[in-house]
Amino acid sequence: MQVQDLVFLMALPEQPEVVHEGFGFNGNILETNIVNLSVVIGIVVSFGGDALRSLLENRRQTVLATLEQANERAREAKQRLEEAASQLEFAEKKAAEIRQQGSAAAEKEKSDLLAQAEQDIARLESTKEETLALQQQKAVAQVSQQVVALALNRVRDKLTSRLDATFHQSVNSFNIVLFTNYKPV
Repeated sequence: MQVQDLVFLMALPEQPEVVHEGFGFNGNILETNIVNLSVVIGIVVSFGGDALRSLLENRRQTVLATLEQANERAREAKQRLEEAASQLEFAEKKAAEIRQQGSAAAEKEKSDLLAQAEQDIARLESTKEETLALQQQKAVAQVSQQVVALALNRVRDKLTSRLDATFHQSVNSFNIVLFTNYKPV
C-alpha cells in the first residue's frame, strides 16, 4: 500500500462491525469494489465471453475478408495498370512507326515527283529539239523550193529571151556531137 492509501484509511471514521446475513448493500467501498468487480467480471466472462469471442471472431473474419478483397482489388488494379502501360507503350511504338512510315512515304513521294519532273523536263527538251529541227527542215525546204523556183524562173527568162534559130541550131549540134561520141560499154 502506498502512503496516500494509508492516509485515506486513517481519515475514514471507524465504523462498527455489522454482521449481515445474506445479500445486502455494503457501504464500504474498499471491501465491496473488489468483490463486485470480481463477480461482474466472472459473470461477463462466463455468460458473455463466448458471445464476445464470437463477436470478435466475426469481426476479425470480416476485417480479414475486407483486407483480402482490398488486396485482390489492388492486384487487379495493378494488373490493369500494367496492361494499360503495355498498351500505351504499344500505342506509342505504333505511333512512332506510323510517323516514320509517313515520313518515308512523303520522302519517297517527293523523290518520285522530282524524278518525274526531271523526266518531263527531259522529254520537253527533246520535243523542243525535235520541233526546232523539224521547223528548220521545213524552213530549209521552203527556202530551197523558193530558190529552185527562182532559178527556174531566171532560166526560163534567159531561155525565152535567147531563143532564136541560131541558139536552136547550136543546141541541136551539141546534142548530136554528144550522141555520136557516146559508146555503150
